[in-house]
Amino acid sequence: MLLYSDILSEDEMFSDAFPVKEVDDIVYEVDCSLITVKAGADVDIGANPSAEDADEALEEGATQVNNVVYSFRLKQTSFDKKSFLTYLKAYMKAVKGRLQEKKPERVEAFEKGAAAFAKKIVAKFDDYEFYTGEGMNPDGMVALLNYREDGITPYFTFWKDGLKEIKC
Repeated sequence: MLLYSDILSEDEMFSDAFPVKEVDDIVYEVDCSLITVKAGADVDIGANPSAEDADEALEEGATQVNNVVYSFRLKQTSFDKKSFLTYLKAYMKAVKGRLQEKKPERVEAFEKGAAAFAKKIVAKFDDYEFYTGEGMNPDGMVALLNYREDGITPYFTFWKDGLKEIKC
């Protein structure tokens, strides 16, 4: 199994236990879903319970949560467009610095790809929810939650070059 952690904050962000797709050689999209969590009980990992079971579980204090958020203890945060752009500029500079140290051959591709992908994000800014790693480090990666074209299926976007793979 591969675990992906933020190169700046060291927070664990996701693993390959979730469906992962590389997009434009610059980000990973990680599919996720809502799961039912009940204090002191087993976690429903997303199977389709009967409507009766779902209603009963939620009545007994269970909650529905995003499985990636829950598994990696991501914390929701918020931005307006201006503050996000300020954050993104500083984050990209920090990632570029790390790449110059460890993977200098990757710098040019990162700069071009990140700039193009950032434009896509800004164009649909209101569609995103923002999550930080467990440590809530303001300099670390902000994961972007959005929904597929069906409006129901959630997925996260993570910056590829802002992550390191750890084999477990």
